[in-house]
Amino acid sequence: MKEIKKGRELNNMAKTADSSAEMQPKHVSDSKIEQLQPVFKAHLNDQDRLFGGQLVAWIDIVAGAVARRHCRRNVTTAEIDSLQFKAPVYAGNVVVLYGRLTYVGHTSMEVRVDSYVEALNGDRKLVNTAYLVLVALDENGKPTPVPRLICETDEETTEWAAGEKRRELRKKRREESF
Repeated sequence: MKEIKKGRELNNMAKTADSSAEMQPKHVSDSKIEQLQPVFKAHLNDQDRLFGGQLVAWIDIVAGAVARRHCRRNVTTAEIDSLQFKAPVYAGNVVVLYGRLTYVGHTSMEVRVDSYVEALNGDRKLVNTAYLVLVALDENGKPTPVPRLICETDEETTEWAAGEKRRELRKKRREESF
């Protein structure tokens, strides 16, 4: 009986050590992601341009991977806060999706995903910017705390401040909606 109790204590200590390691603050660069996506005819709408919903799906995948890397947990998309289509995308283009964290709350994370069309010479043209809010989930599918975010550059600090403003605006919109 003592061995079972000692085993449980060791197991609980290991879980605590794992969760405290997960909760160490992390740098923006620790979770950023870049994904390349070729555009095929099957991705086009009736105007021979990339179907917007297809781009949204790719953006959501990248945002989920960024958030999951940060918190090392399953995540769910809670909100697409902003989605700005700036230019069309055509078959044969390669879309580069670049995702990074901009702000974290207690259980939520804001991810910015910039989408570019990359030319053969490597030049990139911004075609979309999106902000998504994702929530970390525990083993029971309930929201769970996420690690703090370390901003190292002026750009990251500026994004953090803008993220705080966007969070307040989202909160205000929710209050006004009900």
